[in-house]
Amino acid sequence: MGKIKVTKVKSAINRTQNQKRILESLGLKRIGQTVEHDDTPNILGMVNKVNHLVSVEETK
Repeated sequence: MGKIKVTKVKSAINRTQNQKRILESLGLKRIGQTVEHDDTPNILGMVNKVNHLVSVEETK
């Protein structure tokens, strides 16, 4: 199982409450903040819901 780096690149202002909660559950609070997660279906589903607010990079 690989790892992914998720970086918040856009603000969550004027977004739905669901998208704000997804960003919070991913551990992203500030623009430019990067977190590393396992490459699981749960995490990928959350990233897919907010893909317009984050950038994703695969790591090993």
